[in-house]
Amino acid sequence: MAQFDAQEISALQLEFEWLLNEEVNVILGQLQNILLECCRRFPVTIPDIESLVKSEKYSLQQNIGQQDQLKIALSLFGDNISHADITVRLHKHPVPTQRFVVQNDCQWKLHQIQDASNHLMAAFAYLCSPPLRYKEGEKKFDFTTADEVIQMINSIMNCLHKGRNSLIVPKKRTIEELQNSRNMKSLQPPVPNDLAISFYVQSHKLICAVYHMQKDQQGFTKFDIFQAETSVPWLSEVLVLFTVALQFCQQLKDKVAVFTQYNDMNINDIIKPSLN
Repeated sequence: MAQFDAQEISALQLEFEWLLNEEVNVILGQLQNILLECCRRFPVTIPDIESLVKSEKYSLQQNIGQQDQLKIALSLFGDNISHADITVRLHKHPVPTQRFVVQNDCQWKLHQIQDASNHLMAAFAYLCSPPLRYKEGEKKFDFTTADEVIQMINSIMNCLHKGRNSLIVPKKRTIEELQNSRNMKSLQPPVPNDLAISFYVQSHKLICAVYHMQKDQQGFTKFDIFQAETSVPWLSEVLVLFTVALQFCQQLKDKVAVFTQYNDMNINDIIKPSLN
């Protein structure tokens, strides 16, 4: 650091202080607005903020080329399937056509959406109820080091990554886990033991999978899978907002990280060697 003269170091110090006191707070304010807009699309309650959550009806379609084994119409409200009408046609089944219904009084919970909203609210909480020093009168964070900023951004990014991944990567479950899940009890009449039904989210799509289990000639259990899906526009929107929020976080980290090589711009430590 000896090559820096006092004037250069002073200029860097002023730039760093401006970054901590002004630009960081501007970017965090923009980030808060992005997260708030994302929250409006989830079934969460934020005072004085209008929710965009509403009941929506969807008809799920099988992929082109598949036989018409599934016919599904449902109503989605936030993280709940409030109503569903499922018709399953299985030529190899003793009962070739079966119909199951999800009623409003026993809804199907989409835990991926619930998990995503919980992680999003955890990220939002860092900006609304900060663990660091906060100037209430100015509505500003009082950062003094680059590490404080980076630590906070890392915490927010961790929540956002978990929330985004909740929607993109469905949890793998065994047939037994599906059959014993609480959601299966939402279906009426009860589903036969050789069938399992699952609703899950993958990116912007809501998917229904029906698993038909049967024994082969050797006595081993095998199963056929039939799927139908639909695109949910507001899931596309929240994934975009998650991505934009993560980009804001990364850009802020990169700006602040530039100054970490100067020991958080501790002028006294930098100048002393050059004055000897």
